[in-house]
Amino acid sequence: MRFTKTLLAAAIATTVLVGCNDDDTTNIYPVEPTPVAPTEVSIAAFNISFDHSDFAELSEVMSMTQSEQDDLIAQWENASISDDAELKKAEKVIQIRNIATIIQKSRPAAVLLKEFNNDGVGEDQVALQGFRLNYLGVPQEFEGESLEPIQFPYADSYSTNTGLNSGLDLDNNGSTTDANDAWGFGFFHGQYAFALLSQYPIDSENTRTFQSFKWKDMPGETNVAIDCALNDVNDTDSYCSVLPEGTTPAENWYTDEAWEEMRLSSKNHVDATILIPTENGESEAIHLLMSHPTPPIFDVAEATYNKSRNRAEIDFWVDYIDGADYIYDDAGVTGGLAEGEHFVVLGDLNADPLAGDGDLTSINGLMTHDKVNQLATFGVYAPKSFGGPECIANSECRESDVPAPEMATSTSGLRLDHVIPSATLNVVDSGVFWPATFEDGRILMNDDRLTRLDTWNPGVGKNVSSDHRMVWIKLEL
Repeated sequence: MRFTKTLLAAAIATTVLVGCNDDDTTNIYPVEPTPVAPTEVSIAAFNISFDHSDFAELSEVMSMTQSEQDDLIAQWENASISDDAELKKAEKVIQIRNIATIIQKSRPAAVLLKEFNNDGVGEDQVALQGFRLNYLGVPQEFEGESLEPIQFPYADSYSTNTGLNSGLDLDNNGSTTDANDAWGFGFFHGQYAFALLSQYPIDSENTRTFQSFKWKDMPGETNVAIDCALNDVNDTDSYCSVLPEGTTPAENWYTDEAWEEMRLSSKNHVDATILIPTENGESEAIHLLMSHPTPPIFDVAEATYNKSRNRAEIDFWVDYIDGADYIYDDAGVTGGLAEGEHFVVLGDLNADPLAGDGDLTSINGLMTHDKVNQLATFGVYAPKSFGGPECIANSECRESDVPAPEMATSTSGLRLDHVIPSATLNVVDSGVFWPATFEDGRILMNDDRLTRLDTWNPGVGKNVSSDHRMVWIKLEL
């Protein structure tokens, strides 16, 4: 249920990287890195919002060499592009370059990239390879300076439930073929997938995935109930109000057949271990517990199935770090994390612990867990920025009344993105990459030249870089 390529790298010339787009993705770097025992390691999560119409489109843009990108952007800047498709491609290149600039500026040792489309099963590495070579592997321009390229010798791309059709009518609209009938919402298999980049080896042979774990197999979980008493009879979008005359709704949102097969993870839940070299020649293992739960919205009034699923997807990690024996992975191995293991839960969890539409109990249960380093969740090392409060104060964010604007991680104004370390790890720094007007890099978040691709808030959201911000923590080993 995963595909892994261990890629060898070291400091190599930029000229070697540019244009290296052959079909062999096994080894895209020519020099094997020399392991160096670090004293500090930064781990990040970044929803990069690479919102392309299909995987082929993303692969095409990622395969462009630096010179090809430069030529296209020059045409965009002098307004000489008349073809709408080429104009869209130019703006996508600018967005990807801005994402690469943020990563080069922040320089995490490992970063989870959410909403990085793949082929559904993670086997086709062209887009991921292109991003590493043609964007991260070349110097990006930042405030008049040329940044140092950043290399990630190791990478994994994971299979996903998004766009994988279930063959069942999961949204109760009489059809079994639309995006809502996939195990995870998506217009094509591989949309909204995620990938891991690392400067340290990934123990791919022991990576655990939970793509096919069934929601019903979590203790205490039951089918989502429908309550038409909650229905506003004037709400024409309501499920209950549009039922054929003379019919009544089923007791549960999912049919018995669908509930028996319903998968928990809207994308995937993945436990991948990175191996960080130590001075004694051995390595320190840190489990990266990665996921991207469904947002707790888009429900109908009578059935909060997305809110319930988001809660359960987060509760899964609570049970996993407790070592719950009911859990099984895609290889049939049972049980959760072993006692005493280092871990970091990271991802766009679509849940703010203090506000928003989600179930506050589940996200707080994770963030206040006794196995979690709470200095990094609510304490002095909780990730913050100056840009978040500005976004909210300037009405550029959707929410205007949030209890902790400095911890916001998206243009919703909410704290949705998380990097949550175990209590066994020593956190020494953290942050949300969100520059305010008085800091360098504001144009990576706010660029009035880019107005077409995010109609809700042009020049601010995913048309510039992303509608989410990179969140990171720094560990002292």
